[in-house]
Amino acid sequence: MARYIGPKQRLQRQIGEDLGLKTNALKTARRLANRPGQHGAKGRRKLSNFGIQLKEKQKLKYIYGVLEKQLRAVYEEASKNPAATGTAMLSFLERRFDNVVYRLGWAPTRAAARQLVNHNHFTLNGKKMNIPSYQVHVGDVLAMKAKTAKIPVVAEAMKQEAHLPAWLEAKNGAAHIAKLPVREDITEKIEEQLIVEYYNR
Repeated sequence: MARYIGPKQRLQRQIGEDLGLKTNALKTARRLANRPGQHGAKGRRKLSNFGIQLKEKQKLKYIYGVLEKQLRAVYEEASKNPAATGTAMLSFLERRFDNVVYRLGWAPTRAAARQLVNHNHFTLNGKKMNIPSYQVHVGDVLAMKAKTAKIPVVAEAMKQEAHLPAWLEAKNGAAHIAKLPVREDITEKIEEQLIVEYYNR
């Protein structure tokens, strides 16, 4: 499947925010002031309503590492949910297998988590799971393979004190989906209503 393989820093500079795509937050902060491109340092024009909605939609794509087709599919599914469309959309994205691995603190970034999932480093309910977009459900049990904990980037990530969201429970390389994520569990600054308005236009 197609995916973005260019500079992650460029995406963050385009949005003007730290999206958690890089591990060095200090280096990211120093470069956020300038937009990418030859004329990035010049003043920015005021965005239209459409521009604001588009920027928020792009930000969501970059944060979760999904493509436009994938995000639209998530939106279509969320629009059929009895809950608010924006909240349901974020819940679906949070329940992606690669995002769960990241939230558990088993990988430093979502991109790293996605690669680890692709390379068969985790199991789900005792079975191999290598589909990053798989939606976990309440009661699912994730486990890290023994060899995975010895990978330097994983070992370093696990040394950091991870702030587990309330919907996840973890201990000794295993985790349990205790409940479905709610809006309050998502710490990123996302205005989901703008994204819903973008797709509804």
